[in-house]
Amino acid sequence: MRAVCFAYHNVGLVGLEALVRNGFCVEAVFTHEDDPNERCWFGSVAAWAGERGIPCYAPPSVNEDPWVETIEKARPEVLFSFYYRNLISRRILDLVRGEAFNLHGSLLPAYRGRVPVNWVLVNGETKTGVTLHYMIERADAGDIVAQREVEIAFTDTALTLYGKICAAAAVLLDEALPLIREGRTPRTPQDETRATTYGRRRPEDGRIDWRWPALRIYNLIRAVTEPYPGAFTHFVPPGGGAKKKVTIWWALPEGAAVGAAPGEIRLVGDGVFVQAGEGSLRLLDCSWGDLRLRDRQLIEFIKEYEGARLR
Repeated sequence: MRAVCFAYHNVGLVGLEALVRNGFCVEAVFTHEDDPNERCWFGSVAAWAGERGIPCYAPPSVNEDPWVETIEKARPEVLFSFYYRNLISRRILDLVRGEAFNLHGSLLPAYRGRVPVNWVLVNGETKTGVTLHYMIERADAGDIVAQREVEIAFTDTALTLYGKICAAAAVLLDEALPLIREGRTPRTPQDETRATTYGRRRPEDGRIDWRWPALRIYNLIRAVTEPYPGAFTHFVPPGGGAKKKVTIWWALPEGAAVGAAPGEIRLVGDGVFVQAGEGSLRLLDCSWGDLRLRDRQLIEFIKEYEGARLR
């Protein structure tokens, strides 16, 4: 079965490998140029296609005339989108003789839109999943083909959860792709009353508000820790001085209060704690200005600033 695929990131690679494994003939791949401002910790779809001699393109807009014509010449029987970041136009969807399918990293209709893996952690969810659905002009709104649930552990970060999503996607595709080839594709409409949609996250969205409960701050930290830009706050030395950015890469929530005001830093036993609006956070890994501080290094550093506040 002849396929044209729109793919990016590790899920893009999982999807492409699944297509080959299940007997699809990938005629062309469309991907994105890597953003120089983004840390590219993931695999390259372009490299994957190049190693196999499959034509691969990375246009700024796949919906413009030359690229629509390129897709038409490939004579696809089916289209797939695996973590491709742009909407596919109606013109392209109408080129395919069969259907068009998108793989999304949530249990639709919940968490439509951008970066669902980060958003489910920000919101403290305990489960998510992957959904294969029919592509329509509205993002993530087409009928569902198949879903697979993923449990979210309390210590999962965006990186570890993304690995679980990739593993679940491989299993789901191995179950669904044979049905698509045989023309027996399931189809279940989404329940619009349960739909939620989230937008793109920016580095500045990682700013911590110490008036929040400790658990909410923890969820933000694990949602944007490495390889993402990190949750951050600022430190002003007692008596004044230059403000420094503090990026918190890892911390754990505690139920007990340790200070009078949100953001107040305290040494308690063998740990560094920060008061939150409810409970406190134990800091374990931080970038304090240009210094990366963990464990004993952090404790020794903070001795000079105990009682000061993060803001």
